[in-house]
Amino acid sequence: MMKFERIKKEMSRLIEIIREMDRKVIIIFLSVAIFQTISWYYTSRNFFRINFFPYFQNDPDVFLYEYLYWFIGDFLIFFILSIIIIKFILKKDLKNYGLQFGDYKTGLALSAVFLLVMFPVIWFFSATPDFVAKYPHLLSTRISWGEFIIYESGMLLYMISWEFIWRGFMLFGFKEKFGYYSVLIQMIPFVILHNGKPAPETFGAIAGGIALGVLAFRTNSIYYCVITHMGVMFTIDLISTLRYRANDYGVGIDSLFNIIKTIF
Repeated sequence: MMKFERIKKEMSRLIEIIREMDRKVIIIFLSVAIFQTISWYYTSRNFFRINFFPYFQNDPDVFLYEYLYWFIGDFLIFFILSIIIIKFILKKDLKNYGLQFGDYKTGLALSAVFLLVMFPVIWFFSATPDFVAKYPHLLSTRISWGEFIIYESGMLLYMISWEFIWRGFMLFGFKEKFGYYSVLIQMIPFVILHNGKPAPETFGAIAGGIALGVLAFRTNSIYYCVITHMGVMFTIDLISTLRYRANDYGVGIDSLFNIIKTIF
């Protein structure tokens, strides 16, 4: 009997603690966990391959469909569902979650500086075996500019959803409660989800996640994070594709000019 009373007392205490917790923070934490789980199991490339691949296996564009399924699926999960949570459950203004231009002068300037700094880094790393084998993820885009454009358009949707879930929904959702600590909180899942990519990229995601978080925090917008993140990914894919087409994996100025020629 005394044991039952102790359990009852502990449960009552736990319920009281939960009632005193910040409702918005709880909703965001649980939503992110649920959305990521849905993404992993139902909107992933693996889900497409198991459930839909047999219907398209004779279609030469089946792997493009696989990527588009992933990109669009995650856009619906991370972006659309997050907006529904904000508007109808939290009842907040979307502008407070980074969907505004904010300090556009600072945002555009910092984005430009970041991309200029990243270009030489990408140029050198794109000559390494890991990057040669990995990018673009859809290897067939190397030989078809039409497929390249479709793939990158899907990637843009994906980047919007990624920047919104981490730098918008999570960072700005936690901003009031945790201040600048929210930059570090959103960085952790961002880095974990880079596991499996080339090691330099995953380690770089630590600094990248923090930098993008600070950029969003400073400008009160996710738009410049989208520009920066998509700019980096597009540059990686474009340089990798041009290197493949030119069959040139050097890092000198001659290689740069040789690769540029392939555009024309």
